[in-house]
Amino acid sequence: MIYDKLKNIEIYKGLYTNLDTAISYLASHDLTALPAGRTEVDGDQVYINVMEASAAPASERGFEIHKKYMDIQIDLTGTEIIETGDSLSMKVSEYNEETDFGKAECPTLASCTMGPGNFIICMASEPHKPGIAASEDLFLKKCVVKVHI
Repeated sequence: MIYDKLKNIEIYKGLYTNLDTAISYLASHDLTALPAGRTEVDGDQVYINVMEASAAPASERGFEIHKKYMDIQIDLTGTEIIETGDSLSMKVSEYNEETDFGKAECPTLASCTMGPGNFIICMASEPHKPGIAASEDLFLKKCVVKVHI
């Protein structure tokens, strides 16, 4: 997991080719101008999903994992908390190969308060629990950059 300010994202170049592509795009585009839905950056290698959601208490959220993609999550409007979990003690209860989405149970290792200007990179197979309410305002508009590994 990497958690930082969006203005610092370019210092993470060099870790992985597709991640470099995503970082270059994020550093050079106005994310608030992206339409809802999928925006392709490099086909299925790097793409962005822009969505609206409602945050909820942590007890109503679950850990998720992806095996083929890492996520870069960025709040455009609103603030959520994203927890990351212990992958060594993780128990995957469901995983769909086609959608690259799985549910997992594990202890929480870190809790990151998001909001505009921050980002988190959750590596493939790293459990993460997005959409946790950080305040009484539950509305979120966010983008999730999917980076194929």
